[in-house]
Amino acid sequence: MQKSDVIIIGAGPGGIFAAYELLKINKDISITVFEAGHSLDKRKCPIDGDKIKSCIHCQSCSIMSGFGGAGAFSDGKYNITNDFGGTLYEYIGKKEAIDLMKYVDEINMSHGGEGTKLYSTAGTDIKKVCLQNKLKLLDASVRHLGTDINYVVLKNIYNELKDKVDFHFDEAALTIESRGEGFVINTKNDSYTCDKCIVSVGRVGSKWMERVCKELDIPTKSNRVDIGVRVELPAVIFSHLTDELYESKIVYRTHQFEDNVRTFCMNPHGIVVTENTNGILTVNGHSYESADKQTDNTNFALLVAKHFSEPFKDSNGYGESIARLSNMLGGGVIVQRFGDLVRGRRSNEKRIAEGMVTPTLSATPGDLSLVLPKRILDGIIEMIYALDKIAPGTANDDTLLYGVEVKFYNMEVELNNNLESRYKGLYIIGDGSGVTHSLSHASASGVYVARDILGERDGDGILTECLR
Repeated sequence: MQKSDVIIIGAGPGGIFAAYELLKINKDISITVFEAGHSLDKRKCPIDGDKIKSCIHCQSCSIMSGFGGAGAFSDGKYNITNDFGGTLYEYIGKKEAIDLMKYVDEINMSHGGEGTKLYSTAGTDIKKVCLQNKLKLLDASVRHLGTDINYVVLKNIYNELKDKVDFHFDEAALTIESRGEGFVINTKNDSYTCDKCIVSVGRVGSKWMERVCKELDIPTKSNRVDIGVRVELPAVIFSHLTDELYESKIVYRTHQFEDNVRTFCMNPHGIVVTENTNGILTVNGHSYESADKQTDNTNFALLVAKHFSEPFKDSNGYGESIARLSNMLGGGVIVQRFGDLVRGRRSNEKRIAEGMVTPTLSATPGDLSLVLPKRILDGIIEMIYALDKIAPGTANDDTLLYGVEVKFYNMEVELNNNLESRYKGLYIIGDGSGVTHSLSHASASGVYVARDILGERDGDGILTECLR
């Protein structure tokens, strides 16, 4: 068997930053990375809007898997905050979580992200306007790299790592075995041993992570699932928010059911895209930093969180069933005008073509009321009318709603404050752990465990002086 000091499973942000930090501290450490998806240069979604207009179910989805993880072709937003994006701070403390996210930002800036803007909610008058309309603006600093600059940053980091790390692309880890004081990682082709193992498989690895936890008897608990739609409207309607904040995370508590509905992943002048998660097509959004790639539209998600406990515990299964229903009715993603939705009628190509919003995604006109549960749909409609008070025009008839958007969260794995499982030396980080839900939190978790592995922490979890 081939032996490494550290094996990392998954080359998403958590795995990437773990490898980066391990090598920064100890340039002689041996690291092997297994990634089920492609290398960065081979990641390309075949959908071109011309010859191929919808998902063709590639064996490995280049949007979701590969070097950079699901965030590689996202809009590259790094939110520096503890208010959302995960619960990393519950394990390592709020101050260190923020410090690590700022450190990740510094690395991104030194690898091609320099010149991009850091937005902040600090001192904004928009927070007051939101509160006056029963909306809450969450606090955050947001670094927007854009899909294009995010790719450049990832490419530069990969070029720095490729000659020092043994990368295995298109080779998934199948099982993990605990053996003595180390671990055995089995792939389709071979078996490998290591002293320490970092698992960072992201949301796309949720099914695999669940199986591994069962095999190794690692305790887990159910997490939530977020279900909703992606809204697309003229960029000018939200320009007073996006010009100042870029992304505004806004929460609304519905009058009818007292559910929380929130905005998520706002993409000024962006595009709507499809995602393939375990064969299920859902919707997402991207945006670019370069002006020549920008559109006249802004898109963002409206999501309602649902958590199940007894007797039904499979939150992700619930979300999957709704997404499958959408795929069954629309052959993929469904799009509907807001005006058609509130009038109780299905959208058609003619009404969408005559509208003021030109769709950036080729989707099937349909009726979202046949897909989304009434409680969730009622909450989304309430939220749109609430947003219309701070961004007039949000509730226009021609506003487009794409469905469904589902954010699957891995079950939360039982970890100690070092993000270590019940097996000493087996770390589970990033979105695959259920602890983080964002690029910045996942990246920070990778740095954190790298420092822990190499003993660069004292008993209180404070960085040693040499790393300050």
